[in-house]
Amino acid sequence: MIAEVIVKNISPKTDFSAFCLAATHSGSGKTTITLALLRALRQRGYRLQPYKCGPDYIDPTFHERAAGCPSINLDTWMMGEASVRDSFARAGAQADVAVVEGVMGLFDSFAPGVLAGSSADCARLLDLPVILVVEARGMAGSIAALVKGFCEFNREIQIVGVIANQVGSPEHGRILAEALERAGLPPLLGALPRIAAWGLEERHLGLVPFLENNKSEEWFAELAAGAETYLAIDRLLELVRRPRPTRAPVAADRPRKPRVRLALARDSAFHFYYPDNLDRLREAGFELVEFSPISAEDLPSNVAALYLGGGFPEVFAAELAANQKMRAAIQRFAAGGGLVYGECGGFMYLGRSLTDSQGRTFPMCGVLDGHATMRDSLKALGYREITTLDESLFGPAGTVLRGHEFHWSEMAPGSLPAPFFRQKDRGGRETPGGVRKNNVFASYVHLHFSSCPEAALNWVAAARS
Repeated sequence: MIAEVIVKNISPKTDFSAFCLAATHSGSGKTTITLALLRALRQRGYRLQPYKCGPDYIDPTFHERAAGCPSINLDTWMMGEASVRDSFARAGAQADVAVVEGVMGLFDSFAPGVLAGSSADCARLLDLPVILVVEARGMAGSIAALVKGFCEFNREIQIVGVIANQVGSPEHGRILAEALERAGLPPLLGALPRIAAWGLEERHLGLVPFLENNKSEEWFAELAAGAETYLAIDRLLELVRRPRPTRAPVAADRPRKPRVRLALARDSAFHFYYPDNLDRLREAGFELVEFSPISAEDLPSNVAALYLGGGFPEVFAAELAANQKMRAAIQRFAAGGGLVYGECGGFMYLGRSLTDSQGRTFPMCGVLDGHATMRDSLKALGYREITTLDESLFGPAGTVLRGHEFHWSEMAPGSLPAPFFRQKDRGGRETPGGVRKNNVFASYVHLHFSSCPEAALNWVAAARS
């Protein structure tokens, strides 16, 4: 039988539960199940801390809506083990339940044969029990063979329960539960039926961002009701009780200088930022001042630096082009010596023009003489390690950072200036990357500043000067 609820005595004030919700493969439904659990636990009164394994920006925005607090990325390859431990402990210090959603399949990683960058590596490093999501459509006793393989593939990973998704009927769920029990495997903690309304719209190998998807509160309430109906939540929480994580001692604060104001683009077109990156910028000495390139007519006052993050400028190209005052303000800021950093979508926006997926071309900022064109196929995907070629906002030549690249557009060079850095992919191949034009730096790579803690400090120092 599906595991019954066996405890009702978990106190939100005194206990801590934490687990990694992973899956056998992408598309198994782990994000929907994560959201259902988060909202159900929130409605029960638990203080939550969601996390997302890997470099994904979009899933965490859904986590935030479900849980009521920002979701933190955890990535052992991109951030390093010490930073993953610190981010997990710092964000979860006041939580009753920490829910870590995995990336892709449990053992999918930076490269075959290594765990770095995988959900499994986060679970290993943080000593997190794993709840394995299995898409069980068309499956019966074979679930036991599948789960047994995952349990035995790496003994450092502790799978303590299974959730079956896309289950055809209650009888189907009972068959799956019995197959696991007879094989002496972790119990079935839930069997979710096929409900089309619970699905999430996708784009470019991921979800459509929450700001465009805009799922209603009623939708989240339906997910929570589904979790309460189909999942043994109390049993799950009992299986994943853990000691509360503790942080390493924090060094004494450096003497504070007056903060430097940094304009941060944040709206429907630009919203791909790692919370840890923004925290590091604040701790380094920046005051982050948000503005909308779509609707604001000018940059915030008295800013020394501008950060244009990733997003989907191609979706909002008409609105961005129509805001001539903002485009002119960014041109003036760059020409006047303001420190500008553009990342992926921000890189595209800094260019001369952008052609969207319908073939329509719109003017952009013209700070860089490049033209961005959306293509029908993926142009780049994967982890990157960059090494700066010259002194830059991130520090001296030779500064090394890690990040992730994922885009369907190409930037035609025009008269783009020299590369900003050398970049290395997972196969060790090196290519020039990014561009620099005086005080303007841009590239397609989404960097994580945990890979080089000095980068944020150097950026503040450069802005002060």
